[in-house]
Amino acid sequence: MKVSYSIPSLDFSAAGKASTEVKRLLGRLGYGQGLVKRIAVAMYEGEMNIAIHGGGGKAYIELEPDYVEIRLEDEGPGIADIGLALTEGWSTASEEVRSRGFGAGMGLPNMKRNADSMEIDSKPGAGTKVKMIFRLPSQPAA
Repeated sequence: MKVSYSIPSLDFSAAGKASTEVKRLLGRLGYGQGLVKRIAVAMYEGEMNIAIHGGGGKAYIELEPDYVEIRLEDEGPGIADIGLALTEGWSTASEEVRSRGFGAGMGLPNMKRNADSMEIDSKPGAGTKVKMIFRLPSQPAA
């Protein structure tokens, strides 16, 4: 099963809708609450990064029998130093975004912590692509 979502720039009311829908879908399919929560948290953080830093973008979700793949893509300014961006507390969020309670510098670290694997492809001026894999149990929880 494959689904995709558009994530608008700086629309804080829309960011999070895709992760909520994916969370509901996995719950309906019977996967455990802990796994579903990890996926939803990582995806929400990615959505917020796209909305805040990426100028909008897309989320692509592929559900396979043994894994969920989430790809997040934007055409924003890119990340100059991925290692630094993975440092907890480091952020390039504007004061306006911070005043709304976002931009604490935990997005990428939380994504990495919750995913079983994560790859980031980004260059300044060329946008950012993130791929996260979440391994699924062989049988959904009953």
